[in-house]
Amino acid sequence: MTELRPDQFEMRRLESLSNTIFGVAMTLLAYDLPKAAVFTTAPDWSDLARVYSGKLAGFALSFIIAGVFWISHHRRLARQPVGGRGCVILNLFFLLSIVLLPVTNGLYTNYGMSSAVAVLYGLHLTAIAGLNAWLWWTILGRWSHEIMASMFPLAVFIPGTIVAAFAPQVAPFVWFIAFGGLLIQRFYVAPAGPGA
Repeated sequence: MTELRPDQFEMRRLESLSNTIFGVAMTLLAYDLPKAAVFTTAPDWSDLARVYSGKLAGFALSFIIAGVFWISHHRRLARQPVGGRGCVILNLFFLLSIVLLPVTNGLYTNYGMSSAVAVLYGLHLTAIAGLNAWLWWTILGRWSHEIMASMFPLAVFIPGTIVAAFAPQVAPFVWFIAFGGLLIQRFYVAPAGPGA
């Protein structure tokens, strides 16, 4: 293995940190679910459904989003064994956006019908997607299916956030479309190169 220059950083260390951050953030998404309601009597199935159905939907949305960005993050780090200071700082901002996901998710699962909360949550999702796309661009520096797959959630979260301002109950259905980036990645067939 070649020796690193003083301005380089081994990205495997960042990968270890990111695994911890994603794991803790994804676990904290469920932390407040049992505290969602106080029942005066033993709850029946309809009580549980009334209290937890929206909260579980918000939890599932955030968990899946975090999982998709975790996969993208690891695919990106696998392509970049070494990074400079700027790249590491940009990755740390991306990880900060993941750390904050339980905060905005908690607000959203409790006050999802508030347009202000829904817009805040949408802006946060947009920031995560924007940082992810920017990181892909810094590695590849050209248009490719990876860039298109990383830009797709950004292209969905922006209009979804606008929808959240006027119809917060509809916004989650728009945000779920962001997983189309996975389809772009999954079904894209790379053109055969020379000698393939």
